[in-house]
Amino acid sequence: MKGALCRTFNIKMPQKINVLRGSCVTIPCSFDVENTHEKNLDDSCKACWSDSLSFNCENAKLKPTKEMTGDLKNKDCTTTFNDASYLQSAKYYFRLECNNPLKYKFKQTGVDISFIAAPPSPTLTPSTLEVKEGASVSLTCSAPAPCWSHPPALTWSPNLGQSQETLQENQDKTKVKTSVMNFTASHLHHGNKISCTAVYQKQDGSLDVTAETSLTPDISYSPKDVQISVSPSAPILENQKVTLTCSSNANPALENYTWYRADGDKEIFIGTGSSFNVSVSTIKSTFFCKATNALGCERSSNLQIDVQYISTLDNTVKKNQIKGQIIIKLIIKSIQGIG
Repeated sequence: MKGALCRTFNIKMPQKINVLRGSCVTIPCSFDVENTHEKNLDDSCKACWSDSLSFNCENAKLKPTKEMTGDLKNKDCTTTFNDASYLQSAKYYFRLECNNPLKYKFKQTGVDISFIAAPPSPTLTPSTLEVKEGASVSLTCSAPAPCWSHPPALTWSPNLGQSQETLQENQDKTKVKTSVMNFTASHLHHGNKISCTAVYQKQDGSLDVTAETSLTPDISYSPKDVQISVSPSAPILENQKVTLTCSSNANPALENYTWYRADGDKEIFIGTGSSFNVSVSTIKSTFFCKATNALGCERSSNLQIDVQYISTLDNTVKKNQIKGQIIIKLIIKSIQGIG
């Protein structure tokens, strides 16, 4: 009760607000008055602002209408200036005047208004992203909203999941626009930039302005897309040596490759390393490799190498030679018959 009896004139507002040129600005503000003046807070009260300590509401530079201010009867002096061109970079003070003895200039605290040509970059939380594939991720993008009636629009690129926007209040009663995007981490996201863009609409008719911030996620995942390449390519002769190369995509880096030959239902281990030299002697040799990193192992699909036997090639050549000889003889006989 003692505190209630000793109320004095007091005001609360942010120490500083950055205003985008051409935009509007909202100054959050609340005040208190001496107990003897509580009864004087009525509909006749009006607000005014000035960058000078020597002013009243008659000569004040800024005279907001009731639609631009909060409920003064409830000690809410929050004020929105839709056309900030009337302002300049300076410290502004609030004055309350009512059609009664209550007239007071709050010299204790003022708000520094600073004009900026470009908005600050949004804030990403977390600022870095290092997770395993399959983890649930929640990214928050925040951008200051100096004008409550026209907060910035926030967009994500790429849009990886559902997002929700809210207008939140800071401790000093200024506001910030936030967008939370939720998604499941995938190896496809690794190393690909995720950005958040804030678009500010100006009230003076000039073009909108944007600010962007981004992060590059580090997604750890087991091997993906395990493939085998063979050199030289077909045709491959019997007992010819070929080089098999196993490749994969993984994070962290691959630790080892292992090679196998498929023999029916059996998997026969034949070697290690990203590349493997083998002499093929079976008509249909089937190989596969496995890639391993700290998070797991993945195998390639089967690679079947068709081997051409030398004896088969000899027979084919001989047949072609015989066929050619027969054709030549037929042509000669045909010519002799004509003669």
